[in-house]
Amino acid sequence: MSTLIAAIRSAFTYLVIALYVAVAGTIGLAIALPLKLKGVLYELGHCGIALALGLSGIRYRVSGRHNVPKGTAVVYCSNHQSNVDPPVLYRALDRRLHILFKAELRSVPILGIVMETGGFIPVTRGKRDEAIGAIDLAAASIRSGNSFLIFPEGTRSRNEELLPFKKGGFIMAIKAQAPIVPVAVSGGREAMRKGSAIIRPVMVDVKIGEPVLTAGYTLDDRDLLIAIVRERIEAMLRH
Repeated sequence: MSTLIAAIRSAFTYLVIALYVAVAGTIGLAIALPLKLKGVLYELGHCGIALALGLSGIRYRVSGRHNVPKGTAVVYCSNHQSNVDPPVLYRALDRRLHILFKAELRSVPILGIVMETGGFIPVTRGKRDEAIGAIDLAAASIRSGNSFLIFPEGTRSRNEELLPFKKGGFIMAIKAQAPIVPVAVSGGREAMRKGSAIIRPVMVDVKIGEPVLTAGYTLDDRDLLIAIVRERIEAMLRH
C-alpha cells in the first residue's frame, strides 16, 4: 500500500474512531453510571476496537487459546512491539479484560472516564506509594474475578529483544495468587513506524502459552517468577 493511500486510510480511521468514542462513550456512560452496568462499556469498547482494526486493515490470528485456565481470573503477560498490540490483545484475549493504564490517560475526554468506570486501574509513574496502591487495587479486582493484561517491559521494544521486565504486574499476580498466562505478540511493528501516525495493514500473531501458577509464591519469589515467564515468552517469539 502506498504511503498516500495509507495516510488517507489512517486519517479516516482516526476521525471515525474519535466520533465513535464521543458518541458511544457518552451513551455508554449514561447507561453504565446510574445503572452500574459496566458490561455495556465493554461491549461498546469491543465494537469500537473491531471498527478501528477493520478500517485500518489490522488483522490477527490467535493460537494456544486452550492454555487459558477455565473458571478463574488470570494475568496475561505480553511483550510489547507496537501501538497495535493493546487493541489486538484486548479483542483477542478476554471479553472483560482489565488493564493497568497510564494515569495521564485520565485527562483524555470521555475515554478516561470510560476506562475508570470499566474497572481499569490508573498507575502514576514515578510515585511509588500510588503505584503500590494501584497494584493492591488490581490484586483485589483479580480476586473478585477480573482478568488483567500487563506489558512488563513498560514501553515498546524497538527491536526483537525483550526489554527488562518491571516487577509491579508480577507482585499483583502473587498477591492475588492468580495464574500468569504468557503471551507473545509479533507482526505489528511495521503497522506504525517510529515517529509516524500512519497505520499500515499487517497481520499480527498472538501466541498464548501455558500458564505459570503462582499459588504458594511469595513476594520474595518475584524474580524467579519473572525469569520463568520471560523465558516462556522468548521461546514463543523464537518459534
